[in-house]
Amino acid sequence: MKAVFNNVIIAESDNTVVVEGNHYFPPQSLKMEYFITSEQQSACPWKGLASYYTVKVDGKTDANAAWYYKSPSDAAKQIKDHVAFWKGVKVSE
Repeated sequence: MKAVFNNVIIAESDNTVVVEGNHYFPPQSLKMEYFITSEQQSACPWKGLASYYTVKVDGKTDANAAWYYKSPSDAAKQIKDHVAFWKGVKVSE
């Protein structure tokens, strides 16, 4: 799977974990030069507290377009520190 923003691959992995239709990429698959830590957080009733990254590629920014769980619930432990995408990030094979 590939995550693409502004025509640049920002993450790529053959080992994503699919939860609720979202591909969660392992942390080592991210090209961290394109990720900026965000203060945004949200709570999922069964996964726990999500943290976010803003994605920035070649001057184009997509605020809070990536999220991850530092300390997920036991039910979601398989996605600990894995990153999923939405908004303007395209995920495909």
